[in-house]
Amino acid sequence: MRKVLLLVALALGIGAFFAFDLGRFLTLDYIKDSQAAFGELYASQPFKVAAVYFLIYVAATALSLPGAAIITLAGGAIFGLGWGTVIVSFASSVGATLAFLTSRFILRGSIESKFGNRLAEINKGIEKDGAFYLFTLRLIPIVPFFVINLVMGLTKMKARTFYWVSQLGMLAGTLVYVNAGTQLAQIDSLKGILSPGLIGSFVLLGLFPLIARKIVDMIKKRKVYARWANVKPKSFDRNLIVIGGGAGGLVSAYIAAAVKAKVTLVEVHKMGGDCLNYGCVPSKALIKSAKLASQMRHGEQYGLSNTTPTFSFKAVMQRIHDVIKAIEPHDSVERYTGLGVEVLQGYAKLVNPWTVEIALNDGGTQRLTARSIVIAAGARPFVPPLPGLEDVGYVTSDTLWDEFAKLDEVPRRLVVLGGGPIGSELAQSFARLGSAVTQVEMGPRIMAREDEEVSELAKKALEADGVDVRVGHKALRCETIDGEKTLIVEHQGAEQRIAFDQLLCAVGRSARLTGYGLEDIGVPTNRTVETNEYLETLYPNIFAAGDVAGPYQFTHVASHQAWYAAVNALFGDFKKFKVDYSVIPWATFVDPEVARVGLNETEAREKNIPYEMVKYGMDDLDRAIADSETQGFVKVLTVPGKDKILGVTIVGAHAGDLLAEYVLAMKHGLGLNKILGTIHTYPTMAEANKYAAGDWKRAHQPEKLLVWVKKFHDWRRG
Repeated sequence: MRKVLLLVALALGIGAFFAFDLGRFLTLDYIKDSQAAFGELYASQPFKVAAVYFLIYVAATALSLPGAAIITLAGGAIFGLGWGTVIVSFASSVGATLAFLTSRFILRGSIESKFGNRLAEINKGIEKDGAFYLFTLRLIPIVPFFVINLVMGLTKMKARTFYWVSQLGMLAGTLVYVNAGTQLAQIDSLKGILSPGLIGSFVLLGLFPLIARKIVDMIKKRKVYARWANVKPKSFDRNLIVIGGGAGGLVSAYIAAAVKAKVTLVEVHKMGGDCLNYGCVPSKALIKSAKLASQMRHGEQYGLSNTTPTFSFKAVMQRIHDVIKAIEPHDSVERYTGLGVEVLQGYAKLVNPWTVEIALNDGGTQRLTARSIVIAAGARPFVPPLPGLEDVGYVTSDTLWDEFAKLDEVPRRLVVLGGGPIGSELAQSFARLGSAVTQVEMGPRIMAREDEEVSELAKKALEADGVDVRVGHKALRCETIDGEKTLIVEHQGAEQRIAFDQLLCAVGRSARLTGYGLEDIGVPTNRTVETNEYLETLYPNIFAAGDVAGPYQFTHVASHQAWYAAVNALFGDFKKFKVDYSVIPWATFVDPEVARVGLNETEAREKNIPYEMVKYGMDDLDRAIADSETQGFVKVLTVPGKDKILGVTIVGAHAGDLLAEYVLAMKHGLGLNKILGTIHTYPTMAEANKYAAGDWKRAHQPEKLLVWVKKFHDWRRG
């Protein structure tokens, strides 16, 4: 009701201005003709005239009415330069702040509900540099001030900040116009006040804060590098040194070589990093073998006989290593050398912000200097500090591929610690290969980053494959009891024992932060290397990318960050790019697969983002029925009343592949109507995306219009 009343008051005020043609009083001719009368009135009643003028100025500015320039001239003509500047400065700032608060009160709520994500990013920038940008805009009179008032009201800038920055920023323009008003008789038009030269001066004045900021940045940079002033090389051996040969490092080095920079990549162990050697590649090879074993056991689903698969576990593990070897050439020393990258195999350590010392694997040592350095050291499995863990022995997602390759048979009893994506994928795979798997998760559900229904569906799928999923179980310690390795867990206040032959720790991964010199040169780290939006560390010439930088631990995000790190490292003196995390997809390759991009329902509720949801079940899809792969769904969140996609969760066969269409749509601002209007090959799993869009369309049919369309068709039939 308060908003309605305020809108009515504003409408009445603006309406009265135009209805009574009050604009005729805000012309240059009227002010010049009335100057003498105003002067006499001011001489006889100075305080009353000043107060009325002040209120008129505030009202005009608050209502965003045209004529502020004329009123300012009048202020100079009536009050002179001194008092005119004081009165106009305060009146314009008060009026602008009222317009700012009005915009905030009436519009911000609805704007936030429709553009919450984008506004959140803008508010981050406003929180950091809002006063600086507002001041710059206020200095340039060609930017309409009323637009600035209304737009800033939509942000979270504090009103007092808006007021004092506006008053300070508008002061130069106020002086120009008030001074012109003191010489009103010589003014023929407003164009004469703002000559091209004067506008140019204001633009230069507006650019001054930007130039000043550059100078401040240079001073800060000098302060950061002060302790190294005497060791900075006068010339550099390389344009770029990259530490780490995983996804982030490889892409960084590739980009540098592609733009003809001189780049050295340093890797102490295996090229390809964790993804090729310990993560994505071997786990997906294992998943494929395990899925085939499961399909053999359930042959009746395909009109065949159920068959117990017979296999050599050593052969399964050998296939995994063969797959790694087949992909290795893509990330090999030879390939990158051929691309123009110098690859050194050894242990790199930062000596200072420009110098890296490499302990080569062949026993030598080499020092190189570089203008810029990219840290892409990756992450390692986190091993929980469980008492007795070292005594009973364990494997991680890194070590299991070599350790299990030594086994003649699949582990008979396997405990998997962790209910995240890695733990869930491996638990299901080993259960399908014949292990008695117990999965232990401390939290209330597995795959906790997904919606509850997704977690529950994944849990049931794992249990259907024989995994004993125990959520709400906290691991306490490991013991050997009666010759058996045992994990002691706590559940609902009581201790339980779980006997095992092998224990797999899959409770997450932690960034590699120590051992390569960050601590020696003072680069701040927390759970990751601390970077800004350009991936710069404390030292602007040292960048971080991939798992070591966070916030996502995905190979594709490491590659994405690597582009920004490399480009900013090589060309940042001219143009820097902020990392774009707006559309980040990911998938968990349990069966059925779980893939997501953008918001899910849990996050939308937590962030108070309004949404509509459409859900299409895979059990309705022809291809899924033909393949006996009917588990799962496509769930799309959209802006209420619109087809704009906020997020998508897909559960089902090939979900990771199906997600790509939505990733493209979100990245390029395409809505569900565009997906619905795209031809999808029949019969394919990808049709699920089209049918989900069709369900949204049916839910948003123009029912009232269709009533009239029906009447039209009835009339056409006679």
